[in-house]
Amino acid sequence: MSEVLKIAIIGDYNFTYNAHHATNLSLDHASDFLETEVNYYWIKINEAIQHKRVYFEQFDGVWIAPGPFLNHFFLNGVFKLIVESKVPVFLTGEGYKYFFEYLISINQLNPFGEKLISDNLIEGNQFERVTIYPKTKDIVKLYENCNHTELSSSRFSLYPQLMDQLNGSLIDIEATNQFDDPEIVTLRNHPFFMACSFCPQISSTRDLPHPLIYTFLKMARELSPSKFSQLV
Repeated sequence: MSEVLKIAIIGDYNFTYNAHHATNLSLDHASDFLETEVNYYWIKINEAIQHKRVYFEQFDGVWIAPGPFLNHFFLNGVFKLIVESKVPVFLTGEGYKYFFEYLISINQLNPFGEKLISDNLIEGNQFERVTIYPKTKDIVKLYENCNHTELSSSRFSLYPQLMDQLNGSLIDIEATNQFDDPEIVTLRNHPFFMACSFCPQISSTRDLPHPLIYTFLKMARELSPSKFSQLV
């Protein structure tokens, strides 16, 4: 295990976006909580797609940051690379929808081209509150001492026929919101891949680091690239 965790943050960084600034701060909060030094590196989407799988295996974890994305079409290729690399992955914000589109595409779940995911139900660049309802014992435990109200600039409704195909076979629904839409999902057959539609980094503080973020770092520490040869 490396002494210093290396985290790749994939996204088109813009210091004027609160969610981007909060991503950096939340990693600092979680690293202090875990008493683990973390170095993180922002990688633009159009640069990430040019690398091969082995490039991502040098990192201890990959975070798909919130948008806006300059070209979200590149995300499909990025998802393929990081899923195959088996590096722990954490995804927050708008990339949530594109992750589901990747799953639909790679598993050929929509042969008739139906609309299976709604447009963003939050207008503009504002943040709205969503209430998290944990569905698994792991998320229940993580939210024991955490506010169940989260902030989100992206909320999507996934149509029932899509969830019937995905849930329990390709993904597990870890938590829903007050509208009964999935808010936290994990990818099956992967050491650690967690995606959430909201932005937990916004509510993270130095005194109360967000549990989802320090769980991501904890898994990155435990599942370092040197161990992947045993997992693949």
